[in-house]
Amino acid sequence: MYLIDTNVLSEYRKGAPANAGVVKFFDRTKSSSIYLPPQVIGEIRAGIEKLRRQGSDNARQRAETFELWPDNLISRFGDHILKFETDAAIVWGALLSHEKKDPHPIDKQIAAIALIYNLVVVTRDKGYAFAKIPNLRVINPFN
Repeated sequence: MYLIDTNVLSEYRKGAPANAGVVKFFDRTKSSSIYLPPQVIGEIRAGIEKLRRQGSDNARQRAETFELWPDNLISRFGDHILKFETDAAIVWGALLSHEKKDPHPIDKQIAAIALIYNLVVVTRDKGYAFAKIPNLRVINPFN
C-alpha cells in the first residue's frame, strides 16, 4: 500500500505528457492501495495561493486552472486521506529530533504517517528528505 507525495500527484495530473514511470505506477496500482497524507492537500492549496499572489494574468489563470483540484482529490480519495493524529505526531517529533534544523518538516510528517500505517512513500524526493529515516520504505516512480 502506498502514500503518495505531492510531486507524484502533480506529475500524474499532467495527463499524456506526464513521466512514463509515474503513469505506469498508477496504471498498475489498484486505487484501493493508494492513500494521501492531508499535507498534500495543504501543499496544493499553498501553491494555488502563491500563484494568485504573483499577480500576473498567466499566474492568475494557472491558479484558476488548479482551483478545484484539492476538492476533487478530497472527493476522489475520501477515506484514503489519512489523518495526522497523535501517534503520527509522536513519531514526527522523534524524526525532527534527529537534525538541528530540519528543512523538510512536512516531509517528516508524511514519513510519520507512512511509518504508522506501514505504507510505502511514493515520491521523487527520495534522496534528501526521506533518505535518513530508519525503516521508511520509499519508491521513486520517476526512475
